[in-house]
Amino acid sequence: LMWYYKNKIVKELPEWCAGFVYEISNLHNGKKYIGKKLARFRRSRKPLKGRVNKRRYTVPSDWQDYWGSSNALLEDIAKIGKDKFRREILFYCQNRAECNYIEAREQFARKVLESDRYYNGHIRVRVHKQIITKEKAST
Repeated sequence: LMWYYKNKIVKELPEWCAGFVYEISNLHNGKKYIGKKLARFRRSRKPLKGRVNKRRYTVPSDWQDYWGSSNALLEDIAKIGKDKFRREILFYCQNRAECNYIEAREQFARKVLESDRYYNGHIRVRVHKQIITKEKAST
């Protein structure tokens, strides 16, 4: 099943996109999940013979097939089927820090921990001031 952004199907992410913040909605009972997904993962190989530095490279993530990390959400998907859920990209992010910040901002703004309307069970975030300052400057 597809990802949507502003009601349009997303087949590929913009080149500049490092990740995105998304919402998965249960169409059966209205429950939602707010999360983030990176577009690429960093990997490393051991150094070449005689060298010290690891060889770093990136690989595309599995974002097309991704359904969140909430056990409760994944159980419901297994029970009632993927076709009863809608996956929507809320924000594209330029870097990992922006992804972390916007995910947490959306989770706090929607009060996901205070409501039974969300699958989210915790909010984990570590954000540096630079990303918040940059965010304010662009709005």
